[in-house]
Amino acid sequence: MKAKKIIIKGKVHDVGYRLFLLNEVESLFIENFDARNVVVDDEQRLVALIGGPEEKINGFTDFVQLNYPPDASVLAVEVEDYTEKVRSIESFRQSFMVSQTAKLVQAGVGMLGKQDMVLGKLDMMLGNQGAMLGNQGAMIGNQDAMIGNQNRMLEKQDETINVIREESEKTREVIEGRLEEDVEWLKVEISEIKTSLDKVKAKVGMV
Repeated sequence: MKAKKIIIKGKVHDVGYRLFLLNEVESLFIENFDARNVVVDDEQRLVALIGGPEEKINGFTDFVQLNYPPDASVLAVEVEDYTEKVRSIESFRQSFMVSQTAKLVQAGVGMLGKQDMVLGKLDMMLGNQGAMLGNQGAMIGNQDAMIGNQNRMLEKQDETINVIREESEKTREVIEGRLEEDVEWLKVEISEIKTSLDKVKAKVGMV
């Protein structure tokens, strides 16, 4: 049995990389496999061990160099010989499932803590909403008072408009009367001017 050590560098943690490799190993019917996430000099790495027949090992290494999960960002893939024992795929699958279950439990605990925080904020929001409803009631009362004042102002405005109309009518009648008097006076003046002009013409012999 041959074995290889594969080191994958880049963004390779928390992107489903080990499950991605496990699916390929199972499709090739490889019996020995191991994979773990490590950090070296603040750099993410995934170290995979594979053991089995040479043709299957070669097929897997070719796959790893050309394929990776959608959310991963691979900078380099290094393949080297491995001389130590590689654990069985069943052993890896069991430990992998245990680690994933532990992550789910931790995530659930974190979600419960966040849920408590959300409920606390919700209580505060409900309290604020009650205060807002009280303020809204006061605003509605003020609005009713403003509407009452507005109605009174409209009534006074109607009264003022009626007075203005009455005064305007009186003023119009006075103006019309004076215009008629002025027109009659102008007519008399024009008639007298014409009479005087006729007398002047007669004297100078223009008639």
